[in-house]
Amino acid sequence: MGRWEPNARGRLEAAAMSLFQERGYDRTTVEEIAARAGLTERTFFRYFTDKREVLFWGSEHLRKLMLSAIEDAPEAAAPLDAIAAALDAAASMLQQRREHARERQELIAAHAELRERELIKLATLAASCAEALRGRGITEPAASLTAEAGIAVFKVAFTRWIEAPEAQELSRHIRVALEELRAITAGTDAAPAARARKASPKAKSPRP
Repeated sequence: MGRWEPNARGRLEAAAMSLFQERGYDRTTVEEIAARAGLTERTFFRYFTDKREVLFWGSEHLRKLMLSAIEDAPEAAAPLDAIAAALDAAASMLQQRREHARERQELIAAHAELRERELIKLATLAASCAEALRGRGITEPAASLTAEAGIAVFKVAFTRWIEAPEAQELSRHIRVALEELRAITAGTDAAPAARARKASPKAKSPRP
């Protein structure tokens, strides 16, 4: 029987990210990741199918968190408001890992196989959110359109969050992107939302 390894998943993730930065993703092996973490390859494969999955292991938890937020949204909530609740839940999960998110995104952008996996993850999130909206009685095509729009908002907000020169709350970026989407779909001026985004990052945004 294998011995218990405290926080093995976190240690493997930290070791992998360190090696990806030092040696490059392509040249890093599972054996090296396990050795850096002070664990065995057998332990690695208890948590991850391959080194690629080190970058995506949180996807299922994120999906469940977003679906739960949609299901728990008030019964009278509009479809986009239900999606907004899901995005806020995602922000709460990711907020404390901004530097990790930036490093991870740089790796994904540099490798075609990782970009493909990221697109699959986002497509899965959109499909799952659409299904959750249908469970709330939202018919097609409204359910799929709203879910896809929500994922588009998330992508825009996430990129702004990791690229901002100073740290801001991901939830703030999401609120601004949602405001911009609402303005566009309503045929009104999106400039107020854009100005809010460009405001001083040191100014604390009000909670809704």
